Amino acid sequence: QVQLVESGGGLVQAGGSLRLSCLASGRTLTFSNYIMGWFRQAPGKEREFVAAIRWSATFYSDSAKGRFAISKDNAKNTVYLQMNSLRPEDTAVYYCAADPSLPNVRFVAAYDYWGQGTQVTVSS
Repeated sequence: QVQLVESGGGLVQAGGSLRLSCLASGRTLTFSNYIMGWFRQAPGKEREFVAAIRWSATFYSDSAKGRFAISKDNAKNTVYLQMNSLRPEDTAVYYCAADPSLPNVRFVAAYDYWGQGTQVTVSS
């Protein structure tokens, strides 16, 4: 079992920045082997892919590309999502997800482990 705890959400004005963190834990966890993803879900919408990291490769949604950056610190069992140039449409609950192996890192249903989410609100 893997437990994920997100932090770093909050209220920010449009154009501002936030950094989300996700701490992973688990008795048999080898964090470096896990694919880590960030997803978000706005009210009334489906959960959508934002970014993922597999080894050193990073993946982004079109909306996140150029504004967000995902990174991973294996020594701290933590994955980060640096979000810059935030827009009101980025408002959502952001979830961290993990899986030991995935053919498609953008696929929501493929991830085995999820955090509880952290709210990000961007005001105009």
